[in-house]
Amino acid sequence: MKEIKVLAIGNSFTQDSFYYLHDLAKAGDIELKAVNLYIGGCSLERHWNNVKAEAKDYMYEENGISTERYVSINEMLVEDDWDYIITQQASHDSGIKETYFPYLEQLLDFVKSKVPDAECLLQKTWAYEQDSDHGEFPRYNCNQQQMYNQLSDCYEEAARRTGLRLIPSGDIIQSVRKREPFRYELGEKSLCRDGFHMDMIYGRYLLSAVIYSFLFKKDIRENTFLPKGAETEGIEVIKQCVYETINR
Repeated sequence: MKEIKVLAIGNSFTQDSFYYLHDLAKAGDIELKAVNLYIGGCSLERHWNNVKAEAKDYMYEENGISTERYVSINEMLVEDDWDYIITQQASHDSGIKETYFPYLEQLLDFVKSKVPDAECLLQKTWAYEQDSDHGEFPRYNCNQQQMYNQLSDCYEEAARRTGLRLIPSGDIIQSVRKREPFRYELGEKSLCRDGFHMDMIYGRYLLSAVIYSFLFKKDIRENTFLPKGAETEGIEVIKQCVYETINR
């Protein structure tokens, strides 16, 4: 069986997204190497500047586990035979259109010059929790729906301009927030652990389930992996929502 290799040019939101991805792949009989290049809050502009500087500023994380190895984008692109390369905008800039270009196009041109056979993908990130105290939330009037609407417009335009497929993580998060037991405004569980990063169990599981379903075209409802400490009811709600969105 061929090992599938996925590289994220990322930040803490891809750290959340990849946390359970290897576990889901293993339960789905898929050999997977999932690497995240981590700098907290890293924007597309900073990614591109790091490429130009060949900056070894990224912590290397493999299959959800952080290491003490610091690497550059440049060296990682040629270190392995990548099948997929995923990137995204930093959450605070996600709904601000002018922060995407020209940096995304420059980054993609560089990636494609080094790894022409890999598919590049954009992950659509998510809006902060309703009562988030994130310092950049006022850019969106501290309004979750406004942030979601703005980032949706930005990611969809970015996908059109670049021709990349868009991983709909932010859409699924917004949908799950309307379903029991994740209706935070009614006193139920939040999908966030701090108002913006994903919950360590359900939020991280959701993101990994989205990427698993998107990349491998497998029915997440049939995957048997259950994170430690998770209640089956919540996981089943997430599975159903992921399945409905990916397959519609």
